[in-house]
Amino acid sequence: MPTLSRTMSTTEMEVTSIRLEKDLKERLKAIAGNRGYQALIRDILWAYLEQQTGEAVGTLERRAIRATMPATAEQSERCVLTGRAIAPGESMLLGLTHQGALVPLCKDGLKDA
Repeated sequence: MPTLSRTMSTTEMEVTSIRLEKDLKERLKAIAGNRGYQALIRDILWAYLEQQTGEAVGTLERRAIRATMPATAEQSERCVLTGRAIAPGESMLLGLTHQGALVPLCKDGLKDA
C-alpha cells in the first residue's frame, strides 16, 4: 500500500475498536514492518475511500514510486507527490507504485519530492 503523507498526530485521532481475526492481524503486522499495522490499516482505509469517491485524500511519498511513464492527462488530475493540479491535455507522468497502482504525477513532481 502506498504510504500517504498525513500530518495528523495520534492525539488528533479518535480511538476506534475493531475486531480482527488473529491470522489477519499477524499478516498485516508482517506487511507493515516497522511502520506498524495500525498505520497500514489507516492507509488501506484512506486508499479505499479515494477509490470509492475519486477524491485525493493525501499525497504519496517519493519512495512509493518504482517506475514512471509519460502520459497526457485526459481529465483534471492532481499530482500525488506535490498536490499540484494537472490540466486536461497537459503532459504528465504515470507513476507505478510498489503495489501495482498507476498514479498521476506532474512532470517535475519527482524533482520536488
